Order: sequence, then C-alpha cells, then structure tokens
Amino acid sequence: MTRIDAKFADLKAQGKKAFVAYVMAGDPEYDTSLQVVKGLPGAGVDIIELGLPFTDPMADGPTIQLAGQRALEAGMTLRKTLDLATEFRKTDDTTPIVLMGYYNPIYSCGVDNFLEQAKAAGIDGLIVVDLPPEEDSELCIPAQRAGLNFIRLATPTTDDTRLPRVLQNTSGFVYYVSITGITGAAEASATDVGPEVARIKAATDLPVIVGFGINTPEKSRAIAGVADGAVVGSAIVSQIASGKPVDDVLAFVKSLSDGAHSA
Repeated sequence: MTRIDAKFADLKAQGKKAFVAYVMAGDPEYDTSLQVVKGLPGAGVDIIELGLPFTDPMADGPTIQLAGQRALEAGMTLRKTLDLATEFRKTDDTTPIVLMGYYNPIYSCGVDNFLEQAKAAGIDGLIVVDLPPEEDSELCIPAQRAGLNFIRLATPTTDDTRLPRVLQNTSGFVYYVSITGITGAAEASATDVGPEVARIKAATDLPVIVGFGINTPEKSRAIAGVADGAVVGSAIVSQIASGKPVDDVLAFVKSLSDGAHSA
C-alpha cells in the first residue's frame, strides 16, 4: 500500500473528501518553495502535487507556465526537485507527494535512474501528462513495479470507448480534468462534473479527484461534493506569484481545504 492508498483509506474511514494542492517546485526559488511545501499539510492538504519545471508545458496555462519559468530561472532542476522532496520527508513521512510534469526531463535522466531517485526521495506517484496509455511500457509499468502510483488524467473528451484504456494501468486515483483546455482557463461546474465523475466511478474502484478551474473555497466544496476530492493549482500558484508572505499563501490554501473537507 502506497502513502496515496493509505491516505484515501484514512479519509474514507473519516467520511472526508480529499484536498489536493499543486505547487511548482522551486517557485519563486528553492527556499521559499520548500517553506510553502512544508506548510501545506498544516493547511489541510491531504496530497501534495509537486510540479516539475519544464520549458514547454503544453497543458498548462500562463499562471503555471510562468511559475515554471521562474523556477527554471532560479536554477531549479529535476535533481533539485527531488532534493526538495527529500528535505520535506525529514519532517513528514505520511503526506503523499505526486510529481506532476512532462516526460522529457525524466527521459533525459533515464527511467531506471529517475525511478530509483524518486523512490529514495519519497515520491509516491507520478502524473506525466504527455505519456498516453499507448506508451505505458515507457514509464507507467516500470513506475508501478518500483512501487509508485501512476495517475492518469481523464477529460471531458474521454468517451466510453477510450475510458477503459485510460484506466487500464492507472493506480492511486484518477484525475478528472473538469474542463477542455489548459490549466486556469475556465471555471469548473459541479453540475457538469458530477455526471462525468459518476461515469468514471462506474468503471473503476479508484477514487476520482477533480482539478482545473477550482479557485475558491465555495468551488472547492461544490466539486468535492460530487467527487472524491478537489485539486487546486493555478489559484495557489497565483498567490505565490503575487509575492505574498508564505503564511498568507498557506492561509489561502487552508480556506480551500476547509471548503473541500466540508463537502
């Protein structure tokens, strides 16, 4: 059982929904990023999605693209991202960390080498948005053998023909992208999301977590109410980008987690 599996089992026992927070590793620079990440569990975050900076983040909107640029300009690398996770693990051995990004940096590192380093750093799962199920032998299956969950994205365009293929080797949870398009592009609607989550849950026993377009405590509560939890990324990254003190960023995160947990 991974930390992700254990977390969802614990939340289910408590009758609670999950709150997942995305931040870009190294944004705006390493030390501040580490402070934010270390503070997330205390702000009610159940699972941390740690963005891996990349030069060509095709699924991301301007907010997260700029966060990646800031991190890269501050010297962030794949190795330093894993170092950040290692540092986090010194004081927190229970909160799951999902590394989210693109395949190129992993490929450049070498899959076996990367998986060994990621496991040692305390990474629990991967979301690699540019590797479709047809490429499962490339990273998904090796990752699962190494004890990491491989989390797949389902979208409004994932029809009933495609869905079984998407779910085939997915573990940990299913990430439902609530809108078509890039991150931060539109607002999620619980009315639209609810039937899609039900459709996915009919095809898998995995938790279904909804992300994209969630930016307020009210929206977090509404989306968590029709799913197993909510993910917020761009809204949190915007707080960091504004230069607000870490405590203020974490207070905003706490408002979002309170929303999801009250669903």
